[in-house]
Amino acid sequence: MRRDNTNKKSGTTTVRVVCAVCFWLFSFIWLYAFQSDVLAISQHVLSEGVTHYNRLVGAIFITLVLYILQLVVYFMTRLSRNTHALTYLPSMLILAVVSDFNFNENLDYTLGAWAWIVPLVLVLWIGCVWLSKQMLSYDNQNNVTAGFFSPKVWQNVLLMLGMMFLVTLMSNTNAVFHYQTHAEISLLHGDDDEALRVGERSLETNPSLTMLRAFALSRKGEMGEHLFEYAIEGNSADMLPLKGSRSRLMILPADTIYKHLGGRPKIQLDIWQYLNALERDTLATRAVADYVLCGYLVDKKLSDFVRVLPKYYGLTDSTYLPRHYREALVLYRSNRGDTAIIHQDSILYEKWRAIRDLKKEISNPSARRVRALEKYRGSYFYYYLYQ
Repeated sequence: MRRDNTNKKSGTTTVRVVCAVCFWLFSFIWLYAFQSDVLAISQHVLSEGVTHYNRLVGAIFITLVLYILQLVVYFMTRLSRNTHALTYLPSMLILAVVSDFNFNENLDYTLGAWAWIVPLVLVLWIGCVWLSKQMLSYDNQNNVTAGFFSPKVWQNVLLMLGMMFLVTLMSNTNAVFHYQTHAEISLLHGDDDEALRVGERSLETNPSLTMLRAFALSRKGEMGEHLFEYAIEGNSADMLPLKGSRSRLMILPADTIYKHLGGRPKIQLDIWQYLNALERDTLATRAVADYVLCGYLVDKKLSDFVRVLPKYYGLTDSTYLPRHYREALVLYRSNRGDTAIIHQDSILYEKWRAIRDLKKEISNPSARRVRALEKYRGSYFYYYLYQ
């Protein structure tokens, strides 16, 4: 009898240790590597900027609190052997909730679907706990093995894996939101290259992410050279967080962008009123030129672009213009037949003619778009025709 009790205690301890290791590893890696930016934004918004999230401390602290909650649940339910992993469900549920903060357009927190998901899951969990407690009395007390490869251990590991899968499924895994949060935090720390690296090859974007990338490129002095290498969503009004813009900032102060351009607007202005006011009051920095020019290009207003370009750049030799500006001039000249604008850029003209002639080569619009994406993505030509 003593040997059976020893095996029973040893088997229960093994199950608990394996489940604890699984939980600690998953929770820490999930919070530290995948959700740190989301949590940083959430803490900033909920605390109204009073506190700041530390990636390492936050991951350890949240995991520790959730593990203590599991210990409380365990001592209340005494679930062991086959279903011990169920004691981690409340902790896993909270982990999913804190990984999926929902904010409306005014950055006010809302529970969203969690308002009914949490009570439903808890009711189902209570039912499973009750059923498991009833089944414990029928469990074969003598058939207990203490090894890490015992059936009871692996049954619990499978339960843990199932809960981990549900956490990843129910948490905020929106790629664009993660790109945006990471880009904002990178810009906040002055790391323009990291802000531009995240999601750089993805076709998914939103107006806010486009605004952040434009700002990062502007600080590097490369907006006219690289802006259209990224997926673009929105129009010129969305390039700054001003009146009429669909873009929003969550943690990066808007004043960071305004200071870069020359000054903060004192009244509600749209982007063109703001940029014109900066130039009128001689407050504009050199960055304003690229915001004006790229704003027209984003709106595909080539005539306005060509009209204001001489104000900021000379046109006698297009060699020294940023690449997207040279592409826009080639496109404008091709469309208007105006040979007096610049000396012909033969290389870019051939590239424009090749992407334009895809319509003759490929009749199917979807197939033509895919071919253009493969060969010409990153040029203003591709943006002008296909975005």
